[in-house]
Amino acid sequence: MAHGYLAIDIGGTFVKHATIDHSGNIEKENKFKTPYNLEDLLIAIQEVVTPLQESIKGVGISCPGRVDPETGIIYNGGALPFLHEFSFKKFFSDRFGLECAVSNDGKAAALAELWLGNLKGVANGAAIVLGTGIGGGIIVDGKLVQGNHFQAGELSFLLRTPAPAEMENVIAYTTSAVYFIKRASGILHLADDSDGVAVFQAIVKKDNPQLTELFETYCREIAWMILNLQATLDSQRIVIGGGISAQEILIEEINRQYHLLRDVSYFFKNSFYPMEIQSCAFRSQANLLGAIYQLFLEKDLA
Repeated sequence: MAHGYLAIDIGGTFVKHATIDHSGNIEKENKFKTPYNLEDLLIAIQEVVTPLQESIKGVGISCPGRVDPETGIIYNGGALPFLHEFSFKKFFSDRFGLECAVSNDGKAAALAELWLGNLKGVANGAAIVLGTGIGGGIIVDGKLVQGNHFQAGELSFLLRTPAPAEMENVIAYTTSAVYFIKRASGILHLADDSDGVAVFQAIVKKDNPQLTELFETYCREIAWMILNLQATLDSQRIVIGGGISAQEILIEEINRQYHLLRDVSYFFKNSFYPMEIQSCAFRSQANLLGAIYQLFLEKDLA
């Protein structure tokens, strides 16, 4: 008898999947390496779904790209361009007779926080997901904002200055967690330029002035983005996600930089209430939970 749901998070490196019940309890989580063509991806997904077909009520998909939640069609596909114009809704309906919901990965993370995490009960807020770029989701009146072209919350494309929108002038370039770790690794002369653990161990020691300056500048960029979001949305709370958000010192420094920027602006400080900045409650499992919550919302099961 069907009693659970299957969540699938399609990332650039791995495809994670898990069965989840109506309360958000995760069971049987697993993953496989992401294939780099659609045919192989669908074969791998079918191998996961087939043994579960009689025990699940529906499927939630999280993936990169611009997603039309009504049709389930993915546009562009982000790091996985072969997903362009493919509909997982149609695939699961035709192949398995299962209902399916599809979410952009950043929006799925925001939905997980809205459902069970640090945006629960927050009418107006946002999730910022720090990774290769800057993803996220915006919550207004307790609902996720999709946007006219399903691109609301694509913070990567925010401009830093009025200069042309070249890569060096977009927020994704200066606030990419991957790029920050790479630059910090260079300062520390690490053999592995993706060793975030070693980078933050050095940051906590505060004995490398060049690294400290880079870290403070990085957090100031994020705080600057948050101030601009506050001026636009008047949000109550912003939550920070992505693997890097597990570092407590990151959230502490973003908060410090946020208040420093407020304090130097009499106009801003006296026009806006201080906003809450926290880490996301969910990290590696956020997209799985958010994908299922999107299914619940579409089927009035929330």
